[in-house]
Amino acid sequence: MDSKISLTHKGKVVVLTGCNGQIGRELSKRYIELGAIVVGIDLSEESHLDLTHEKFMYYCVDIRRALEVEQCFESVIQRFGSIDILINNAGVATFNHYLDRTQEQIDLMMDVNLKGTFNCMRAFIENLSIPSLGRSIVNIGSIYGAVSPDFRIYSEGDRRSPEMYGATKAGVIQMTRYFAVDLARKDVRVNSISPGGIFNPESPQNSEFVRKYAERTPMGRMGTETEIASAAIFLTSDLASYITGHNLLVDGGYSSL
Repeated sequence: MDSKISLTHKGKVVVLTGCNGQIGRELSKRYIELGAIVVGIDLSEESHLDLTHEKFMYYCVDIRRALEVEQCFESVIQRFGSIDILINNAGVATFNHYLDRTQEQIDLMMDVNLKGTFNCMRAFIENLSIPSLGRSIVNIGSIYGAVSPDFRIYSEGDRRSPEMYGATKAGVIQMTRYFAVDLARKDVRVNSISPGGIFNPESPQNSEFVRKYAERTPMGRMGTETEIASAAIFLTSDLASYITGHNLLVDGGYSSL
């Protein structure tokens, strides 16, 4: 472990949305290992993480609701004195065909992926008057916010990446650029990470899809949650002190073809 990364995160307060998901659980564990205090946010009444740790606390918050987000962030500030790192990891998708897309499904993806991310960034910004060094925001986008899915890798019944998911993730990437410019004068760096396909060992994707995806990707495989967490740790460390407004594609070269 790079000592500079370890020192960067030691004692920092990290607010992480979507902490119950595959990537969120890995992010929580890795930041705690680096000595950070992790505040996990998700919709469930209880955390799904196997963590009983003094440096982890959990809030049940619906990020679509601005008031809930504001109250949560105020509570974190009161308890820890500041929020140093915000990782907007929460996101949702629905997988039926777009001709069958309901208004409720559209609203869900728009409200969680776009409005929820905005609500959290605004609540973070509202507390910038509290002194802190090395503040950073990382938004989790998607390669499908940058390129279209390759429909040749899908078979009947596979969970195709939906059009509204890609559109909202493109919006997240653009919000990243906007706030990187706006917050630079306040010494806050804002970047996004766009993961490629991430293999889920707990709920594995169809084996034929995994094979086709790997063949489509220059590095010949799907990614792991560990690789996404490593990218976030780098972007929120002092090693990335001159990087802001960047969308880091962690996709094994998928978007390069």
